[in-house]
Amino acid sequence: MKIFLISTLLLAAAPMAAREPAVAGQFYPADPAALARAVDAYLAPPGKFKPVGGVVAVLAPHAGYEYSGKLAGLAYRQIADSYDTVVILATGHTEGVKGAALLVSDAYKTPLGKIEPDRALAAALMKASPLFEDRPSAHLREHAVEVQLPFLQRRLKKPFKLLPAVLNTGDPAALRTIGGALAAALKGKKALIVISADFSHYPAVADADAADGAMSLAIASLDPAFFLSASRFIVQKKIPGLDTCACGEAAVAVGMEAARMLGARSFIPLKVSNSYAENKTAGPGRVVGYISGVFSRAGAAADLTLSKAQRAALLKEARRTLERHFAGEEQPAGLEADVRLNLPGAAFVTLTLGGALRGCVGTVEPAMTLADAVRYGAYSAALRDGRFAPLAKEELARVSVEVSVLSPLKPAAHAALKPGLHGAVVTKGERSGLFLPQVWEQIPSKEDFLGELCAQKAGLPRDCWKDPAVKIYSFTVDAFSEGETLK
Repeated sequence: MKIFLISTLLLAAAPMAAREPAVAGQFYPADPAALARAVDAYLAPPGKFKPVGGVVAVLAPHAGYEYSGKLAGLAYRQIADSYDTVVILATGHTEGVKGAALLVSDAYKTPLGKIEPDRALAAALMKASPLFEDRPSAHLREHAVEVQLPFLQRRLKKPFKLLPAVLNTGDPAALRTIGGALAAALKGKKALIVISADFSHYPAVADADAADGAMSLAIASLDPAFFLSASRFIVQKKIPGLDTCACGEAAVAVGMEAARMLGARSFIPLKVSNSYAENKTAGPGRVVGYISGVFSRAGAAADLTLSKAQRAALLKEARRTLERHFAGEEQPAGLEADVRLNLPGAAFVTLTLGGALRGCVGTVEPAMTLADAVRYGAYSAALRDGRFAPLAKEELARVSVEVSVLSPLKPAAHAALKPGLHGAVVTKGERSGLFLPQVWEQIPSKEDFLGELCAQKAGLPRDCWKDPAVKIYSFTVDAFSEGETLK
């Protein structure tokens, strides 16, 4: 019995096992003193410091410190100096996981010491959803959590508990669930969310700038679904060398959802850069992109309203698309220098000749970048609108171009449609039809507008809009045309 009691006491007093550093001496200095000096220098760069305030989460890169340490330091300068818990949402580089792989049993260790896990928070999350699991193997060789820890150890003045999560699922529903559960579990706690992600891999510098700028703007929308679409549409363009827009896509989407639910009203990018800009030894032809920023309770989501210059650029590109076609030239496949035009967009292009309609085709919901949606609409309006013969080359100079950029569709009752303001979509089964808001100019009566929409565009009975089985959606447009003064 005495031997049993002594053994029990020894077990109780034994130190917790630790996940040993996997990349010390590779991604950052292994010597504690050298590491502390390096991190302190990143946390206190020269120049004027303007705090953001109300920080809910930070976004920091996870590359080697000689490439991304300065950007990480910018983000960590903005946080408070004390938290009870820090949640790190990180890319999973070493094995696939269905949701969020936690490390509950072991402390995380760096050359600066150990950080204990927040077991209570982990237990609550695993109880809330089976998407959370204790999976030490996903952390064993993973650097994306580890490289963030020395910044926290040097920046925070008091011990804190850690919830490390490794993610790499591409399932949007799972990401929403994880983000929502995390926000619910953190509500009312003194906690910080760290999103550990790098961005473009491995384009040339100019393409990295275009892709990373677009991703930063997509994050600032505070809409995870929009962010995921932006990443997917840019990758689908097959830019040379670009394997991914976000090495940490799942972590960013979850972090955006959780931050938004915890009161974040804005994302403030502190710096968008890349490995070559930060360290010339990397070379400009094959770079990794980095974004540093904070989610704050102050401010507002990014305003994606098109500027005068952006409207003019889209009109020009619509016409250039047709000019290239008739000249036998290839259409551009790259990214736009104006990053706003690389974001998802739905657009119709309307062609008129002598004031009469000559073609109108577009996309109802975002299926490509906005610039590509305009190219698609212009080409299709000229050559694929079944109501008209294909546009002839000699007609092009006399054609006028109008671009209509659509807002997201929203379910609507027919009574809520406002003439002149709302476009409408009706759908039943496989049949659907769309009218742009501009059609109100020809059909000002709501009953006639809806009747023509049902009969002419959807091929349904004229009074289909009264059928409860018919779904009606409304939208608005930002419409602009050649020859008008762009605002």
